[in-house]
Amino acid sequence: MTRLRVYDDTKALFHLPDGMIYLDGNSLGALPLGVAERVNRVITEEWGNELIRAWNTAGWYVQPRHVGDRIARLIGAAAGSVMVGDTLSLKVYQALAAALDMTPSRKIVLSDTGNFPTDLYMAEGLITTLGRGHQLRLVAPEEMEAALSEEIAVLYITEVDYRTGRRHDMGKLTAKAHALGIVTVWDLAHSAGALPVDLSGCGADFAAGCTYKYLNAGPGAPAFLYVAPRHADSARAALSGWMGHAKPFAFDLAYAAAGGVERMRVGTPPVLAMAALEASLDIWDRVDIQEVRARSLALGDLLIGEIERRCPSLKLATPRAHGQRGSQVSFAFDDGYAAMQALIARGVIGDFRAPDIMRFGITPLYIGESEIVRAAEIIEEVIAGGVWRRPEYQVVNAVT
Repeated sequence: MTRLRVYDDTKALFHLPDGMIYLDGNSLGALPLGVAERVNRVITEEWGNELIRAWNTAGWYVQPRHVGDRIARLIGAAAGSVMVGDTLSLKVYQALAAALDMTPSRKIVLSDTGNFPTDLYMAEGLITTLGRGHQLRLVAPEEMEAALSEEIAVLYITEVDYRTGRRHDMGKLTAKAHALGIVTVWDLAHSAGALPVDLSGCGADFAAGCTYKYLNAGPGAPAFLYVAPRHADSARAALSGWMGHAKPFAFDLAYAAAGGVERMRVGTPPVLAMAALEASLDIWDRVDIQEVRARSLALGDLLIGEIERRCPSLKLATPRAHGQRGSQVSFAFDDGYAAMQALIARGVIGDFRAPDIMRFGITPLYIGESEIVRAAEIIEEVIAGGVWRRPEYQVVNAVT
């Protein structure tokens, strides 16, 4: 299989509107050109002609495991350890529930104040449902390592902070956690497709992630769940759905978990959404994630340098050190929401996270140096010229 050169070969594989500089792939990836053809084929040939037979003839039933194996390559996981389906919220719920069952005498779930809110909400909901006296403890991201102790049941953390792009050291934290008897659950929402991940090498216990960001699988694309092979046959399936049953088509009235990661299936897989994901993975199968990471860091450095030179009123919120950041660059600005709306109106698409963070995603498959420099020029026009003060940019939309 011929390798694709990042950006030089890959940009032409995406639909990008003329005149737009898309710096929001950390929230929703751009559309791969192969998606429409792939989904149309599933609709017309598989669903249209095969109808229900397609669960067998087109491989719909085994799709969650098959696609999971393709994602496994990108996150340093063994074949057979990743299951695709449902949403990220459900997958972190499953992972945390299984992790808590592995440490029944401990009651503290440790996370940080930079974790994505849905992870914290799901933890709160699970703790309430279990009613076993668990507590969710939050510390500042930089205090995470020092907060690890033998009273902690689960380290429950997102590798890359969704606001600032700050990156935790997965290997270091996992090793210290395991030395203290702590089970680890990693959220890879801002890692998968953005940087090399080595779940097997780090010894991580569980991990979950979404596919609509850097993996470009489209809005509402399914999530994935990783279970370390050493836990796969013993992890409790808290959401004991039909598809996770050992013999779903025996229609037993009592639940019996399937072997391995199959037990983490819940409901019917989203076949059309999975087809879009597979079309995107066709690109990722031919890309070197190390090259993606190298270009991401270089582009991030370029954006930081350009903005600091042109717009000193924007304060860098992302770590400068390469090992400490993901694939986005964030700046703090008191009127960041309005400034972002002004940028969007001028074709520079980033996004805003409360209270004051302007985020710019670095997606090297379709963003290069020229786009970064031009974006910086437009940002300077908006900030230095006070364009963001216009009334139309003060109106807050439902999605920021």
